[in-house]
Amino acid sequence: MRDKNQQGASAVEFALILPLLLTLMLGVIEFGFFFNQQLSITQAAREGARDYAIHHSDPGYSQAELEAIVAKAAPALGEVTTKVSSTNNCSGSSKTAIVTVSRSYTTLTGWFEFLTDTELNGEGAMRCGG
Repeated sequence: MRDKNQQGASAVEFALILPLLLTLMLGVIEFGFFFNQQLSITQAAREGARDYAIHHSDPGYSQAELEAIVAKAAPALGEVTTKVSSTNNCSGSSKTAIVTVSRSYTTLTGWFEFLTDTELNGEGAMRCGG
C-alpha cells in the first residue's frame, strides 16, 4: 500500500527526466537527417562527376548543365554549390574529373541551431571518358 506522501513522486521523476529523453530523441533524429543530407550530397557529386567525365568535351556543355544534373540527383537538398576541380578537369595529362558539391546544413528540428554553420561537402571522382 502506498504512503500518501509518495503520490506525486513518479510525476516529479518523469518531469525531471523528460528534457533529457527529449533531447536524446531529437538528437538521434537530427543526426539521422544530417547523415542523410551528407549521403545525398555525396551522391549528387558522384553523379556530377560521372556526367562531366562523359560529356565534358561535348559542344555546348556548360557549368549550368552540370549544375542541373547535380540538382536532379539530389532534389531534396535545395540550392547547392557545384564546382569542377580546376587541376583535374579531363584536360592534359589528368584523366580524372573531380566535382565538389557543397551546401550549408539546415537543421530539421531547430533544437541544434549551432549546427547551421556547418558546411556539407561531397566529392565525386570519375575517370574521364566513361
